[in-house]
Amino acid sequence: MDYELREEANVEMLEAAVRRGIGDADPPDVGARDWQPLALALRGPDATLVAGLYGATMWGWLMIDGLWVVEQLRGRGLGRRVLLAAEATAIRRGCRGAWLGTFDFQARGFYERLGYTVFAALASFPAQHTHYHLCKSFAPATPASPGGEADS
Repeated sequence: MDYELREEANVEMLEAAVRRGIGDADPPDVGARDWQPLALALRGPDATLVAGLYGATMWGWLMIDGLWVVEQLRGRGLGRRVLLAAEATAIRRGCRGAWLGTFDFQARGFYERLGYTVFAALASFPAQHTHYHLCKSFAPATPASPGGEADS
């Protein structure tokens, strides 16, 4: 039998088929893919998008694919606000942690200040730069004491 390998023009169809095939091959012990998209938009008074985050939650983890703040508003806490809102949503969805990627010319320090740690680095991506993979574990909820306040 002859097979033809070619670049696919219908990217959406191919991506859906590949995702379905990968999911169908998951072993039973990992559980169902509870993938839920997450998209947060921060808009100014005139409804202009000034910051945003997109990713998904699955298998108890928040996977952040992108976080952006318009350049002229960086350093004002907007990125922190968006990231913490995403983490809060993930925790409500039952997530135990988050992971993301960033480059050395992007926001590694920002994420580290918010509790993320580097667990892998890919040198020379792009050339003369490094891509970092970071993760953060969410603290487990502290059980309430009989008086109704969380133990400290």
